[in-house]
Amino acid sequence: MKITAALAAVAVLGWGAALAADPPTTATPSSASATPVKPMSLKACNKQADAKSLTGAQRSTFVKNCRGPKGAAPP
Repeated sequence: MKITAALAAVAVLGWGAALAADPPTTATPSSASATPVKPMSLKACNKQADAKSLTGAQRSTFVKNCRGPKGAAPP
């Protein structure tokens, strides 16, 4: 009986130590900020412009602004 209790105690302590050594596998904020933000595609912006029934200069301005800043390069 004492041997069973001793083995159970060792197993519980070993399991606890193993859990403490392994970090959780959830995403951290640092990994989320490492991914660059992709600008919207021209196709998606044109689709939005069609939905708003934009034409001419208004459409050009909307699509240009939709795609993001001019200096942003795709990854």
